[in-house]
Amino acid sequence: METTIDAGTTPRLAPEAFAERASAIEREVGRVIVGQRELVRQTVTALLANSHVLLEGVPGLGKTMLVRTIADVIDCAFNRIQFTPDLMPADITGTNILIEEEGRRIFRFQPGPIFANLV
Repeated sequence: METTIDAGTTPRLAPEAFAERASAIEREVGRVIVGQRELVRQTVTALLANSHVLLEGVPGLGKTMLVRTIADVIDCAFNRIQFTPDLMPADITGTNILIEEEGRRIFRFQPGPIFANLV
């Protein structure tokens, strides 16, 4: 299944309005993530450019807090995946669960964490 977006019907913002919204997102995230202005700016820029970011670092640097805060500010779903040696593909993509309802059995797809807006 492919999803296409017709660029002619996508609402466009004037550059000034776009810059103001980007700055507003940065300000809101900066209220929680203190002292990491450049990291916040680069992460928000990548998000607005429809790009990807890989955050690496030792525990306790605020990587999860940064992404969770951005998700809260822009009202998106956030999930975190902890990569461990026993992680299975279905732990990421989801799986079909057998449900018994009114004497019949059906499979219902339980989506995994990859179906969030920000992972």
